[in-house]
Amino acid sequence: MVYEYEGKTEKEAIEKAAQELGLERDQFDVEILETQKNSLFKKGFVKIRVHTEENTPNVTAPQKERFSENRAVKKSVSNQIPQDEFEQKLTTFITEVISKMGYSADVEIMFREERKIGLKIQSESSSILIGRKGKNLDALQLLLNVYAGHLGHENVRVILDTESYRIRREESLVRLAYTTADKVRSYRKSILLEPMNPFERRLIHTTLNDIPDIETKSEGDGLYKQVRVIYKCVI
Repeated sequence: MVYEYEGKTEKEAIEKAAQELGLERDQFDVEILETQKNSLFKKGFVKIRVHTEENTPNVTAPQKERFSENRAVKKSVSNQIPQDEFEQKLTTFITEVISKMGYSADVEIMFREERKIGLKIQSESSSILIGRKGKNLDALQLLLNVYAGHLGHENVRVILDTESYRIRREESLVRLAYTTADKVRSYRKSILLEPMNPFERRLIHTTLNDIPDIETKSEGDGLYKQVRVIYKCVI
């Protein structure tokens, strides 16, 4: 489920969400939609979107939206072999999908967490499986999560990675955020970044959130929205 909240700061908005949803902070994911710093004529605020893994009864008229989120790769588990039928079916499924695409791959368990599991692909065709800006990998991950739901594990999120792409992509986006902020400051004009998934947009928002003369705002519809980086004159 998806909900939106607003606060004077990111922390305040998150605390408000946790209180109204009746959840602990680690039970939901946060996407920063917009930030506005304090100015002479406007009060600052942070608008966030909260993603939960199931219905929350004490919130009325929630906004529904399909979403996918990437996570940076966790520390690998010591035992990377599937430990139960669910893990075995996941690895078999994605291996067969890749095979039908015309490529060979070995899939092993990357990490295990409560309601989250990571799978790692080892393949000579990793660059193709990743695709431009990771869109092929995101599509494979989406298929895997749909399949997990068909197996009766709707509450488990599956993360798929290869060649540590998730970490490398995160580092690249942080660099992009700072470089774009410098350009916006120099040109005094806003810059609209490429379409990104919710996790990537949140990373941009969070990276630039504490820079006084820079604001960020998500624009567009659907899963892949764009972040606009905006210069704000600080008095």
